[in-house]
Amino acid sequence: MPEASADDPRLAFSAHLRDPDGIAAPAHIEARRMAIYRELVQNNLIDLLGGNFPVLRALHDDAQWSELVRAFLRDHRCSTPLFTEIACEFIRFLEARAPSGIDPPFFVELAQYEWSELALAIDEADIDSAPHDRSGDPVTGIPVLSPLARLLAWRYPVQHIGPAFRPHDPPAQPTLIVLVRTREGDVGFLEVDPLSAMLFQTLSRNTDACGADCVDAVLASLGRSEPGLRASGLYMLHEFHRREIVLGTR
Repeated sequence: MPEASADDPRLAFSAHLRDPDGIAAPAHIEARRMAIYRELVQNNLIDLLGGNFPVLRALHDDAQWSELVRAFLRDHRCSTPLFTEIACEFIRFLEARAPSGIDPPFFVELAQYEWSELALAIDEADIDSAPHDRSGDPVTGIPVLSPLARLLAWRYPVQHIGPAFRPHDPPAQPTLIVLVRTREGDVGFLEVDPLSAMLFQTLSRNTDACGADCVDAVLASLGRSEPGLRASGLYMLHEFHRREIVLGTR
């Protein structure tokens, strides 16, 4: 079936709502009613995306944010009708226009980071689905990683970006973050170094080794054996446990 144009009566209404400056309103709808529809659609989207991306929103004044959301509504074609996926569609919109240099270079990563927090907050995974002894020692026992923990890597220090800090160039080292949702439902993050990130990945694949052996395996893969590095790895096991990244032991 050929794609309908904006002149098709079936699409004239929605086409105008998407681009009120470029496409005339349907003649058969009263101007006052059309203005109400425009305001509802735009304001609801402005508020929804502002709530999903509070830091990104704080980097814009009201007029700038409204213009960005209007551009999204006008230019982006969503691949899903699901209301909960609008934030993902907004990220795809930012990714598509990133090469143009319209937005600061950190925009896409900041949006991805903010969405990661929201996605984890509404994730339906259940901590109790991973059997564990909450009081177990993650060093001597077999650590159980939380199904609500995510290791993420960014070029920019996304957790620090805000109105007072807008980096232009990425630092030499990437930013590594473990996002986690606790038993109480709070979402938090722990910035980690490459060694701790490797330990997290090792724990995610581990089935039968104790925590100390996991640390030793990471060091062996790096060809390192310094006592200080091993002590740091063992400390991080306890920190993972304290933050509920590691729930306990088998």
